[in-house]
Amino acid sequence: MARAPFELAGVKVMPGNRIQIDVPVARLYTHAPLHIPVEVVHGRQQGPILLVCGGIHGDEINGVEIVRRLLRSKQIQGLRGTLVAVPIVNVFGFMQHTRYLPDRRDLNRCFPGSESGSLGGRVAALFREQIVDHATHIIDLHTGAIHRTNLPQIRAQLSPGSETERMANAFGAPVILNAELREGSLRHYAQNRGIPVLTYEAGEALRFDEWAITPGVRGVLRVMRRLGMLTGEHRRRLPPAAELANGSSWARAPIDGILRPKVRLGARVAKGEMLGKVADPFGNAEEAVTSMADGIVIGMSRLPLANEGEALFHIARFDEIEEAENAVEGFHSSLGPPPDSLY
Repeated sequence: MARAPFELAGVKVMPGNRIQIDVPVARLYTHAPLHIPVEVVHGRQQGPILLVCGGIHGDEINGVEIVRRLLRSKQIQGLRGTLVAVPIVNVFGFMQHTRYLPDRRDLNRCFPGSESGSLGGRVAALFREQIVDHATHIIDLHTGAIHRTNLPQIRAQLSPGSETERMANAFGAPVILNAELREGSLRHYAQNRGIPVLTYEAGEALRFDEWAITPGVRGVLRVMRRLGMLTGEHRRRLPPAAELANGSSWARAPIDGILRPKVRLGARVAKGEMLGKVADPFGNAEEAVTSMADGIVIGMSRLPLANEGEALFHIARFDEIEEAENAVEGFHSSLGPPPDSLY
């Protein structure tokens, strides 16, 4: 029995075909139309419908490059199921190099949205109705916020033996955070509808970080293989198994001043260890930023200027800290020589 065509935004994609679709989203002040770009790869054989999307925050551009490389990969030839690839969801923010929409709303706090609501609500509703509701599985690509960088990590709501847990383990990031759902996020909406969803966090906003992009592409392909969407054997050496963090917290600036970090992203730290120093420009007032627990640095500020109370170092806690350290070191080794940009 022939497989049915896949329909998105009124466009039918026949089995064995791939089509780029521009989904109308709004008009600019100039009356010029604005679209969310989508590419659909519709396999000849039945399988999952995987949505891979980037740029829900318009300044988080590593995901845009991950999607581009995914679509150029020879491995998706002969795909089973359907891949729906959206490199840029928040086209407004992407054009203006900002996380937000023009009304300063965070699109990832607007789901499920409303057709008669704010701009954020309208864009969320359109993206949900036209694209998200078609998916059986989702991978949402993110980076750290502006002036912050993240160690490659998966965030997901996990339960033992769940499809989400299997996807998270297959991805191959060194760290998995069993993260609570945030109301209004894409992950919150999808998970509550029973759609397994992963959030991949890696790198910094407004930057292309190769050490975040390459494992992102590999991770998506591993998940696709785990879902039975790809054929053939996987020949690349797999990274060490990811370690599940049992919690995380931020070390904050004790005073106003200029930060001089003493640790790198991915470093193992001990409770009470100095992570950096904050001092005034003359060095008269100086205080240490210390770790509140044993753990791994999975995120940190890239901006040396700090106000008192500002989050500077994100520390993940693990039951087996040595295993977590080995996972991070193994991840770095799988990428080649440790990149200087990891700190």
